[in-house]
Amino acid sequence: MRFFAPAALVLSLTTTSALAFDIDSLSADERSAFRDEVRAYLLDNPEVIMEAVAILEQRREAQQANNDLALVADNKDRLFNDGYSWEGGNPDGDITLVEFIDYRCGYCRKAHDEVAELIETDGNIRFIVKEYPILGEASEQSARYAIAVKQLLGAESYKLAHDALIKMRGDVTAKSLTKLSKGLGFDAEALLAHMNSHEVTTEIRTTRALALDMGITGTPSFVMEDEMLRGYLPLEGMRAIVEEKRG
Repeated sequence: MRFFAPAALVLSLTTTSALAFDIDSLSADERSAFRDEVRAYLLDNPEVIMEAVAILEQRREAQQANNDLALVADNKDRLFNDGYSWEGGNPDGDITLVEFIDYRCGYCRKAHDEVAELIETDGNIRFIVKEYPILGEASEQSARYAIAVKQLLGAESYKLAHDALIKMRGDVTAKSLTKLSKGLGFDAEALLAHMNSHEVTTEIRTTRALALDMGITGTPSFVMEDEMLRGYLPLEGMRAIVEEKRG
């Protein structure tokens, strides 16, 4: 029995393409010969495996992108109009950018100044921040403090706290948050008391439920219009996507 085009066969099997070939119909000797020929071909042409892996990865990425489009569409109101998340930039902007952040996340800190520059230099982006503490107790306390500031003191004070927390080093404790409050001119006692309130807890739980529903397991994670951007993306990459959205 002569076997031909093993590369095409391996690619089709690896990438789940259908092929009119039933290995079960072969005899034991034919199956053995087939395996030997495929093995020999792959040893002589290992690049075929990499080509197949690349095709499979492309298909997985395309499937993930399609899934993410559906997730954004299904959760549009929760993302863009939840009624409690802080909003900055241009409220009437033609592009809406949502960021899920954790103040103790190194990549969130790296992205902070770049996102700020994008919004400032563009001038036509609506920006929404969602507190998503996932890196332990310090993350939780930081988010609770920021939300407490927003709920008690309003959007402008939240922005000051947000910018300070993303740059804050050291432990997040009642002492360090009191010092931060005094530096910003806030009532530390009132904020510390409100951090563990039902209102703050509800906001964190609501955002966490949204993130889990959307399969967001890391920060920063972004949603730009209809597209999910999972993970840190440099400034120029963000600008390119903004231009693409505007068409």
